[in-house]
Amino acid sequence: MPTALPSRPAPRLLVLWDLDHTLIETRGVGRALYDRAFPAATGKPLATLATISGRTELDIMAESLRLNDITPTNEMITRLARAVVQNYHDARDELRTIGRALPGAHDTLASLAHCPTVYQSVLTGNLRDVARIKLEVFHLDHYLDLDAGAYGDDDPERPKLVTIAQQRAAQRTGVMFRNDATVLIGDTPKDVEAGLAAGVQVIGVATGTTSTQELRDAGAPHTAANLIECQAILNQLIHNNNA
Repeated sequence: MPTALPSRPAPRLLVLWDLDHTLIETRGVGRALYDRAFPAATGKPLATLATISGRTELDIMAESLRLNDITPTNEMITRLARAVVQNYHDARDELRTIGRALPGAHDTLASLAHCPTVYQSVLTGNLRDVARIKLEVFHLDHYLDLDAGAYGDDDPERPKLVTIAQQRAAQRTGVMFRNDATVLIGDTPKDVEAGLAAGVQVIGVATGTTSTQELRDAGAPHTAANLIECQAILNQLIHNNNA
């Protein structure tokens, strides 16, 4: 994992990536694994899954349990989380075969990894272990310091994950990343809203089902149609931050 090295300049910009539909696509595998995990944890088939776009896993699991007439106790949520993680462990080959890293993901992350003033991690609604599995499967994990990220099992409210990631990145690097030195990148209005609520810089990337116009309507100050355009915006933000 990348860390701040004495021989290199201290990082000055923290870049936090969303995962699903921003860097990768599971192409239906994620839903299939929920269908397997739910009865393993609850003894009941999954009749209704909560809306997942831009939400944290804790939030999704709690609502999904309620929608299926199960009280979302801490114990039940923990059981479901463990079952979801186990199913991702067991389905690595399936995920690798069906899912994909989005075009430009490797090149963009690799380019930023070679920039000494940039520190990359993730801000995702995924459970920590699920995020790690997804990134390992598509060979994206070595560009990112996953110990500096924030995850869907850290807090059910996405805006709070920004502060958690900033604090963890500070512990890893010794650098306090102010809001103007933190960039959140995601593909949904909820990603945009989380970044704006936390007061950090935001790039909305239309690599999912949300258009650039919808991301602008959600308040994104920067929007990109794809990861190549996103990298160009990041390069400008890096230049501005280093000036």
